[in-house]
Amino acid sequence: MRSLRVAVAAALVVVALVLQVAVFPHVAWEGVVPNFCLLVVVAAALVRGPAFAATLGFFAGLMLDLAPPADHVAGRWALALVVVGYVAGLMRQDTRTPATTVVATVAAASFVGTSVYALSGVVLGDAVGSFGDLARVIVVALLWDVLLTPLVLPGVMRLLARLEPAGAR
Repeated sequence: MRSLRVAVAAALVVVALVLQVAVFPHVAWEGVVPNFCLLVVVAAALVRGPAFAATLGFFAGLMLDLAPPADHVAGRWALALVVVGYVAGLMRQDTRTPATTVVATVAAASFVGTSVYALSGVVLGDAVGSFGDLARVIVVALLWDVLLTPLVLPGVMRLLARLEPAGAR
């Protein structure tokens, strides 16, 4: 069951990555696309917890760092999504997670993940634009991710929960 869980999570990341880099750039808002990889990591965090989600976040972030048209220092998204996976995983509850908690977790994760990515660019000298531009990107990314939460997270969380062994929560 463990290998099936890992394979399904990896497949979800690949689908999210394709959507993020191939489909949604055509409908970018202010030059920002939704972060489907972040949404998959948050869903995994709420279902499986911080360790699984941080590992999945590293894998998803590394894939995102290396996927064309990557124009930044590799590792920035990996760092951001590891932090997101761990922090969102701390929100995991032993009971069914209410919708408001899911949306709030996505909003916080989007803010934290995009901020870590943007600030790591400033530290590495890889950022382009002013702090005002970075703040605008963070807000637009947060809005994208929150707007897509009801469309993405319920299905991904349900799929990951079905692969959860009985009594593992």
